[in-house]
Amino acid sequence: MANLYTIEHLLIGKRYRSSSLTGEIIDAEKRNDSVYYSNAEAYLVRVRSEGGNYHYRTIAVKVND
Repeated sequence: MANLYTIEHLLIGKRYRSSSLTGEIIDAEKRNDSVYYSNAEAYLVRVRSEGGNYHYRTIAVKVND
């Protein structure tokens, strides 16, 4: 039987990098907000920065080709 994963579980532990923040995603939650990209869903992620501080970011995840 195959393992079933959610996008939230796949995001946790991944590296997050932007122009203002670098760190590790430690939590993710799907948002029902609209995303300005087609075939994408919005997720609120909690990021632990390299300095140990916590920040929140909204990211878009492509779900279909």
